[in-house]
Amino acid sequence: MKAAVLNTIDGSFQIEQIEIDQPRGKEVLVQVKASGLCHSDLHFAEKDFGVPLPAVLGHELAGIVTAVGPEVREFAPGDHVVGSLIQFCGHCSSCIGGRTWQCDHPEETLRGGEEDQRLSRAGQAVSQVFGTGAFAEQALVHEHQLAKVPREIPFAQASLLGCGTITGAGAAINAAKVRPGDTVAVIGIGGVGLNVISGAKLAGAARIIAIDTQAKKEELARKFGATDFVDASQGDAVAAVRALSEVGVDHAFEVVGIKATSQQAIKMARKGGTAYLIGVHAPDATIDVNVTIDLLTNQVDVRGVYMGSSNIKHDIPMYARLYLQGLLNLDDLISREIELSQINDAYRELKGGAIARSVITSFD
Repeated sequence: MKAAVLNTIDGSFQIEQIEIDQPRGKEVLVQVKASGLCHSDLHFAEKDFGVPLPAVLGHELAGIVTAVGPEVREFAPGDHVVGSLIQFCGHCSSCIGGRTWQCDHPEETLRGGEEDQRLSRAGQAVSQVFGTGAFAEQALVHEHQLAKVPREIPFAQASLLGCGTITGAGAAINAAKVRPGDTVAVIGIGGVGLNVISGAKLAGAARIIAIDTQAKKEELARKFGATDFVDASQGDAVAAVRALSEVGVDHAFEVVGIKATSQQAIKMARKGGTAYLIGVHAPDATIDVNVTIDLLTNQVDVRGVYMGSSNIKHDIPMYARLYLQGLLNLDDLISREIELSQINDAYRELKGGAIARSVITSFD
C-alpha cells in the first residue's frame, strides 16, 4: 500500500510502498478515507520523541472497516469508524473508573516485540506511531482505538473528531467542565483552539476570548463562537484579556505549546481560576510559575490536559451526532482536502498558521 513515511527527523515525508499485515486478535483493518494533518504529527516529525524510524504517523483517521480479527466484538466489515491515538486496555483501575485516557497499560493495544509488526518495508519493521499510522491507504488498529460513527457524516469531517475535536471541545466540556455564564480565554486559534471555542460555546460560556498573533483569525474565531478577539501581536495579551474580563477568566486554555503562552494562560486566570495546558511542548520544555503569587495568593490551578480527557467510545459518536444536528461546526475546520502526495506542502502551510486543517482524502 502507499504511505507517507518518515525516514529522518526533519519534518518531511516520503511517499513509498509498504506492506500491512492482516488483522489478528482484536485488530481491525480500515480502508482510510480521510486523514487529518494534526500539528502533533509535525512535532513528532521535527523533534526526536524516541520513535524508531522509519515510521508512519497520522492519527486523525476516518474510514471503512474491511476486515476484523477473530477476537473483535464491536466492529464488522462495512462499519464507518473514526480512529484516535487514545489507547486503553479496558481492565486497569483507570479504565474501570471510566478514565480511559489515563490507561495504565496502553501498550496492550499494540503487538508485542516478539510478534511480526503491523507495518513493514522490504521485510523490515516500520513503526506505526500512536497505534494508528493513518498517513496511508490502510490502517490496522486495535478495536479500543476506534469508534463507530453514523454513515451520514462525511469522512473528512469525521476524521477531525478523532483528535482536534475531542482534544479541544473535550478540554472545555470534560476537563474544565465549563458552565453556563463562565468566562474563557483560548490562546492559539488553530484547529484545536477552534474546537475549544466550540466546546465552550456548547457548554454555555458567556464570554469566549480568542487570542492569536494573526488578526485574520478573528473572523474564523467568531464563526465558531468567540465573543472577543485579542491580537497578541499588538501588545500585552494578558492585560487585554484581564481588561475584557475585569478580573481574569474562569478558564484559560493554552493551545500553542510554548513557554511564553503557557505562562500567559496562568496570568489570564482569575483568582481561583484554572490554566489548562493543551499544546504539545518540546520533550524537554519547562515553564516558570511564581508559587507565591500564582499558586498561593491567586490560587490558580495549572492542569495538563491529555486528549480532552475523552472517552472515545462515548465522545466521538456524540460529537458526530451534534455535527449532524447542526450544533457543532466541523465544516469550517477544513481548509482544504488534499492528496497524500501533497502532505509536505500542506504541513508547510500549517506551520505558517494561515490554515486550520488540511485533510488527506485521496491516496492516488
